[in-house]
Amino acid sequence: MTDDVVPGPETTPSAPETVPFSSPALLAELLGQQARLVLPRFDYTEAARLGGIVAALAEGRGLPVVVRVEAETPEGPHLVFQRAFPGSSPTNDWWIGRKFAVVRHYGDASFTVGTRFRVQGTTFEESSGLDTETYAAHGGAFPLRLDGEVVGIVGVSGLPQQEDHALVVEGLTAYLG
Repeated sequence: MTDDVVPGPETTPSAPETVPFSSPALLAELLGQQARLVLPRFDYTEAARLGGIVAALAEGRGLPVVVRVEAETPEGPHLVFQRAFPGSSPTNDWWIGRKFAVVRHYGDASFTVGTRFRVQGTTFEESSGLDTETYAAHGGAFPLRLDGEVVGIVGVSGLPQQEDHALVVEGLTAYLG
């Protein structure tokens, strides 16, 4: 499965068609996660430890993903941790890079950004004005904040977007716990 797997809308003959991941309640939940999952400290050692926690979750479940952590530096993003698991591919590297670009541009998790556009009745692809070969507002990339600033990004690629996002949130929660 890849990040571009989005479940189709569930409809019944009497129910109007709904757009997946367009709920204001979901957007509020995602924003709440970002407010709650804030780092007490950040350096390369901590970035690698966080990456190791997310990777251990993926490995324990046999998930075909790529896990990446980057630090934001004055010279630009710096790859601190990456691990690819069986079943993942170079395409996942491309996806994760595009999701990280969204986090850098907006300062929010990639799933939050895509959901915000859907809640507004549009899509990221239709309305952002950004090149979709470079940017992807699909779940799986999460900003690492310290003192209100984005100091890094943690991400996963290889599962449906809500599962990529959930794995990152689970790993961050475990790291902070």
